[in-house]
Amino acid sequence: MAERSFKAEVEHLRQGAGSSFTGEGILAITKALLENGVGYVGGYQGAPISHLMDVLADAEELLGELGVRYEANASEAAAAAMLAASVHYPIRGAVTFKGSVGVNVASDALANLASSGVTGGALVIVGEDYGEGSSIMQERSYAFAMKSQFWLLDPRPNLPSIVKSVGDSFALSEASNTPVMLMVRIRSCHVTGTFECRDNQRPPLTVREALSNPQRDFKRVVLPPMSYQHEHDKIENRWPAAEKFILEHGLNERFGPQDGKVGLICLGGMYNSVIRALQRLGLADVSGNTDVPLYVMNVAHPLVQSDLLGFCAGKDAVLMVEEGQPEFIEQQLGNMLFKAGSQTKLEGKGIFPKAGEYTGQVMMDGLDDFFRKYAAHLLPGQVRAPNTPQPEIPDLSQTVPIRPPGFCTGCPERPIFASMKLVERELGKHQISADIGCHLFAALPPFEIGGQTMGYGLGPASNAAFDGGGEKRAISIIGDGGFWHNGLSTSIGNMVFNKSDSVAIIVDNYYSAATGGQDIPSSRAKNASKSTNNPITKALEGAGVKWIRQIDRTYDVTRMRETIREALTTDYDGPKVIVASSECMLNRQRREKPQRNKAIKDGARVEIPRFGVDEDICTGDHACIRLSGCPSLSLKTLDDPLRDDPVAHIDQSCVGCGNCGEVADAAILCPSFYEARVVHNPSGFERWAAGLRSRVISWLQTRRAARRLTFNGTASGRIAP
Repeated sequence: MAERSFKAEVEHLRQGAGSSFTGEGILAITKALLENGVGYVGGYQGAPISHLMDVLADAEELLGELGVRYEANASEAAAAAMLAASVHYPIRGAVTFKGSVGVNVASDALANLASSGVTGGALVIVGEDYGEGSSIMQERSYAFAMKSQFWLLDPRPNLPSIVKSVGDSFALSEASNTPVMLMVRIRSCHVTGTFECRDNQRPPLTVREALSNPQRDFKRVVLPPMSYQHEHDKIENRWPAAEKFILEHGLNERFGPQDGKVGLICLGGMYNSVIRALQRLGLADVSGNTDVPLYVMNVAHPLVQSDLLGFCAGKDAVLMVEEGQPEFIEQQLGNMLFKAGSQTKLEGKGIFPKAGEYTGQVMMDGLDDFFRKYAAHLLPGQVRAPNTPQPEIPDLSQTVPIRPPGFCTGCPERPIFASMKLVERELGKHQISADIGCHLFAALPPFEIGGQTMGYGLGPASNAAFDGGGEKRAISIIGDGGFWHNGLSTSIGNMVFNKSDSVAIIVDNYYSAATGGQDIPSSRAKNASKSTNNPITKALEGAGVKWIRQIDRTYDVTRMRETIREALTTDYDGPKVIVASSECMLNRQRREKPQRNKAIKDGARVEIPRFGVDEDICTGDHACIRLSGCPSLSLKTLDDPLRDDPVAHIDQSCVGCGNCGEVADAAILCPSFYEARVVHNPSGFERWAAGLRSRVISWLQTRRAARRLTFNGTASGRIAP
């Protein structure tokens, strides 16, 4: 069950020549793949291209009609290995996954692919999310492209450019026998626009047809002595062929006048930001026309030396707009200018910050500084007086509270970590390693559980140094997505093989939840094209784990606490694994809400649980909040002069999971929580009973108010002079 369905949108992928396509970048990429005769596609879900996988999954019927093989791969490594089909066969293939982390996971397959070279066009679509919109370490895919010699395209973020870049990537790959990376940023994935369609193309050779005529060429096997020859082939043949193709087909673009004393060089993905900054400086109009020479590198690697030197010739200075660090392109460009004996001054880092996202303000300030230094006459007005310090920007952190990532309301992972905190109170702190996924939020308050994370599925492996035993057992956390991605073999297999005496907790929320709710092998859903309902416990048994505990309702905090305590104190010497299962609340709500709303609309009787806190009973201990942190659980100040401390309060965002009450009950018996059930379309008897209860309550309230009035009057009379 993906986060979003594209069933309606994928029908537009059938459009042909003469029609215009309107939609998001991810839909445009899919249409471009079909128009360019792709033979197979695959990938691993992950922001910012997770929806591209969802589009491909929803378009599986159309892909099948065209003879295109689609696979949702188990990992980025599996996706990259799929491109082996293009090594010996003239079949175009494309796979996709998240940028730097996906490239890291897939690096073995990608390095072998780049060494052997390809016959058919091989394309890796990487979702790059460098900057504050990213959820991972701040790295770029550029370094890998340089290391293994992948050509890297970074198109301007508009639909016609993105669509063109897909075709250019396949053609460049085939012309140079080299795999290509197509980098699309978050804004490129979700930018909307229009482009002119072409007819979808059935691949000239499908993967099914290729099986009838197997091909092999031992010269492409990455073994000595062929691997030595591959290196020479890269430099002597593939690289010159790529430069020739880039020049002949004008993959890089120039805007503005041909001549000028200064110029800007930017990656294609930075083009929109550069033009917007020029507009704000009065150096470009609303259509993007500018009087500043601009060289746009839609191909980020390789750099075409003759073209770049030609652009720099006769200029006093050029500014390289390269986001992130190290400044790979700036270094290469500086080397080119130095060896050519050019007098053109190169600026980049220094004008711009060495690290961090180039936001609109950062971009405008950098360009403004550059023009004031080398071409102040181009600026139409005094945007900022020379040598005048920037206006001070207020420190919003002093007035706006920080908002770190956290678990969703009703998340079934929250009670797992509440249980761990309760055990920690009793047994003391333990060495805990975390993993990639929603459960990593437990490293933040109020839980503060999990000290490090090394990669997807590597939670238990991260504790390997502590697995030999000690006064306390180490604990590791891993999600069901990470378990199937890399964890079963790398983490669990490692624990079994080395007879680990530690504890692993597998958080099973039924989906690859953090990337959008896609199905995985252990999902409970029925999937027509995928094998689901494969229990994690069966896989653990097959891997050799003997001590396994399955918990089917994580909200049972008492049982969770007892099971974790058992794992940490048992005499059993070997890997101990707890599988804690409950459905992701976001996906559960997406599934149940439409069904519930339809039932209510159809007149069916529906009960919806709601939880609350009795203000008269709550003591203000707030243990429920300290051990939960649920967004719907907050504080409320009472209008009572005798009670200064705020009490716990459950707001309207509550989804009725009951975790707060369970936690309070497990920690210290707390009677202040109550459950009420809102009944939609009640029966006649229920309406009569509700009316009777309302009248009785109203009579009792009136009676109590009258008694209070009498008491107050009597008391006043007693103390009157």
